Amino acid sequence: MKKFLATLGAAGTLLTGALAFATPAEAASNPYGPKAACGSGYVQVDKHTDRGSVVYLMYNGSSNCVATIKTSNIGRATDTFARLDVKDYGTFHDSGDFKYYAAVKAPAKNTCVKWGGGQGTAWVSPSWGHCG
Repeated sequence: MKKFLATLGAAGTLLTGALAFATPAEAASNPYGPKAACGSGYVQVDKHTDRGSVVYLMYNGSSNCVATIKTSNIGRATDTFARLDVKDYGTFHDSGDFKYYAAVKAPAKNTCVKWGGGQGTAWVSPSWGHCG
């Protein structure tokens, strides 16, 4: 019986090691956050959780930054998008096959913005807001 239990314990250890090895890459956390994507001086104004990413609206007193931080497919290049519409100024975007994030910045002092982003398909705020 002791021999059987020892064999069963060894098999369990091997199985546990195999399961740990098989953990998907998506379980890894993203080493980049919105401050890393936008740069120093930006603070979070708003955020939206989308399928596979979190989209942040950041502001530094004169410019906005939209950062789409991936929460799935981390480290794998997938279609990732960040968009910033500045009222009476234009639309800015960053899109492509990125491993960790997409980010875009634009001057937006004393005006309103629409913002959004995502992986694959993008979410965009439905109305002008965060005027300042």
